[in-house]
Amino acid sequence: MDALELLLNRRSASRLVAPAPTGEIRQNIINAGMRAPDHGALQPWRFVLIEEQGLVRFSELLQTAAKQDELDATAIEKAKQAPFRAPLIITVVAHCSENPKVPRWEQVVSAGCAVQAMQMAALAQGFNGIWRTGVWTEHPLVREAFACREQDEIVGFLYLGTPQLKASTKVVAPDSSPFVSYY
Repeated sequence: MDALELLLNRRSASRLVAPAPTGEIRQNIINAGMRAPDHGALQPWRFVLIEEQGLVRFSELLQTAAKQDELDATAIEKAKQAPFRAPLIITVVAHCSENPKVPRWEQVVSAGCAVQAMQMAALAQGFNGIWRTGVWTEHPLVREAFACREQDEIVGFLYLGTPQLKASTKVVAPDSSPFVSYY
């Protein structure tokens, strides 16, 4: 699949099973994230890989956070099961620093670009994933577990693995005209 075809037909896969990317393939995914646009060469990202026993620990963390928030039993169970949707999760943290030329928002966007690049690199190598966000990215217990400082943001959890369902590799192109104007 060439790069343009990959970009035009990207779709997330929410049902992921083993195997997860490993070895050189995994390193290519990380390296793609490291190539995200990065004004000032700040490298404003941190990648925390969660797999095997890490998935169990992450499950316990989300369950504890859900209980702390006094969610109902269904929501607590959903939080507990969330990490097991894929054999590998990469938590991407925008590790922001004070810089007079690169505002914090730009560093967060750069980390978001890293997530997109990693998902595309996974897809290019026969794997897939889904970029998840939600309430856990801002939860104090989760932020603490990923060593987030006040100025940092968890931009997402990139779930990676082998797609359980084989979807069509072609998607219907949306009409872009409502989103495009000329100055």
